[in-house]
Amino acid sequence: MRLLSRSAGTGRPFESKRLPASTNGTVSDICHLNALLGEVFAKAALLVIKKARLRPSGIHLIGSHGQTVHHLPRPIHEPGLGAIRSTLQIAEPAVIAERTGVTTVADFRPRDLAAGGQGAPLTPYAHYLLLRDPKRSRLIVNLGGISNVTYLPAGGDLDSVRAFDTGPGNMVLDALAHRLTRGQQSMDRGGNMAAKGTVDADLLASLLSHRFLRQRPPKSTGREEFGEPFLARLLAIKGKRRLAAIDLMATCSLFTAIAVGMARRWLKGPVDDVIVGGGGMRNRTLMADLAKVFNPTPVRTFEDLGWESQSFEAVAFALLAYQTVRGECTNVPAATGAKHAVILGTIVPGNKRWLGHLR
Repeated sequence: MRLLSRSAGTGRPFESKRLPASTNGTVSDICHLNALLGEVFAKAALLVIKKARLRPSGIHLIGSHGQTVHHLPRPIHEPGLGAIRSTLQIAEPAVIAERTGVTTVADFRPRDLAAGGQGAPLTPYAHYLLLRDPKRSRLIVNLGGISNVTYLPAGGDLDSVRAFDTGPGNMVLDALAHRLTRGQQSMDRGGNMAAKGTVDADLLASLLSHRFLRQRPPKSTGREEFGEPFLARLLAIKGKRRLAAIDLMATCSLFTAIAVGMARRWLKGPVDDVIVGGGGMRNRTLMADLAKVFNPTPVRTFEDLGWESQSFEAVAFALLAYQTVRGECTNVPAATGAKHAVILGTIVPGNKRWLGHLR
């Protein structure tokens, strides 16, 4: 979802300035978008409940990750207060709980940051419970806006899990497709543009020198590293070198895949299977690049394990929400860098019911 900054004014619908709210939004923008997304998410939840032929009164719990608008996991030292880490996800859970009547759990990241962690990634707990194998070590790759990996050693326990962000996933590719087609495409559907291009070796080498790729885990990133400033740099290089749009797309696709592959330098053990999920799984060029990077290790998808990739993150946050109300810790300190395990999330009660039936 691309959240746009809007110009506040008179109570009329805001006029879009076509600037990302994550980097250019005002306090007014974020305030409005927080409530707006709460309404949108509540409506989506009600539609899903209806499609499942259920009623809101039959739903015990909603887990809402929200939409990340800013993520600052690297500590900023403040006099007298020490290291401050911060993150902000919007989509007001009070609105969701009010509109649906269902107890809602949200704001999963802040408690981990308060405990000294990165607040990300959050899905390794679900990966461990649902995707581990007793005999094969698996690298779970999520190709979302940002790519992240979870390493599940064969037969390992939760303390053996390692997970971290690797760099951009769809974020750079989607932004380039939007800009290079003058807004006609929001993504390089199927990787068709990249498939027609030729990788520029010099640009690829420059991209692979990015400081985030050299940073040791635990680590996480977002638009602050790979958003508008990164895109502007790419477009400036394109103009200076007179690169074709398809060549720029091909280079960034391979860059994304190699950045994922570089995760192996931080792992203590073999990788027997690479399992890919997230929206980038539908990018055939990116998947082919991943297959080249990991060859001869097989690259498969969540679907090959019987899961639907598109819905797995929803399953993960439903699981996290359930564990929150049960008082269970679900961060993985080895992955986030937190000092200890913590219970994640903020609980907003539904209209008429509380949580005793879930405990």
